[in-house]
Amino acid sequence: MRYAFIGQHHTQFRIAVLCRVLRVSRSGFYDWRERAPGARVQANVRLLANIRCVHQEHHEAYGALKTWQALNQQGVACGKHRVARLRREAGIEAKRKRRFRVMTEHHHTPAPAPDLLNRQFRTHAPDRAWVGDMTFIRTRQGWLHLAVLLDLFSRRIVGWAMGTQPGQALTQTALHMALVQREPAAGLIHHTDRGSPYGARGYGEQLEARGIRPSMSGRKSAYDNAVAESFFSSLKNELIHHCDFATRDHARTAIFEYIELFYNRKRIHQSLGYRTPEAVERAWYGA
Repeated sequence: MRYAFIGQHHTQFRIAVLCRVLRVSRSGFYDWRERAPGARVQANVRLLANIRCVHQEHHEAYGALKTWQALNQQGVACGKHRVARLRREAGIEAKRKRRFRVMTEHHHTPAPAPDLLNRQFRTHAPDRAWVGDMTFIRTRQGWLHLAVLLDLFSRRIVGWAMGTQPGQALTQTALHMALVQREPAAGLIHHTDRGSPYGARGYGEQLEARGIRPSMSGRKSAYDNAVAESFFSSLKNELIHHCDFATRDHARTAIFEYIELFYNRKRIHQSLGYRTPEAVERAWYGA
């Protein structure tokens, strides 16, 4: 549209010159500029505001497709191509992902449990299989270590713990949280890598007392525990890499909010049919 072109370039060229080149009257241009925007323009303004809200509320992690899914779930009717165009025009982009480096645990348990999952990461019900792992987060005060347990059915983080040391006490705290919150039936598969905290006698005795079957990945094989590694990749790309934590307590608060307020309750997963872990479990239990 010629008037729109003039509106976009009037700071670079005189309006009179633009009108003469495009063969429109200056009075027509000024009249166009004073008119209220059309219904479609107003609708795009409202939709863009909703897009920005989703972008901020979801840690700037979503691309166009997930943004569109989130808007539809909120009752905002729109097309995915329209969402993609408005994001592009507004310069809205998902945070760039860094390649996630798997940090192999060198202190392996001498007699690991067999791999009961064999890279089969789907279950038919909650609390049939959990996967666990540990990672560390840099703060100005020093390292903060995080251990998690994740349910394969809903991808919910069912247990977690943070501390200054990465040993057995950390993993047992995460396990205790999961057991108290979930009260799983006997036969649950508990899958981790071969890190020594998971192969410790006390940890194994805690699993055995609840009838939980231990399972461990192959040596130096991150793909055997891909779902846990994927969670850490999301955590670091969507939160950790964009924060400068002054203290461990600062990091603890941010990670708690990410897990409990965002990841479990608000973050949609393509593998779950663009649902959240909480929504998957509500549907299963009929809540």
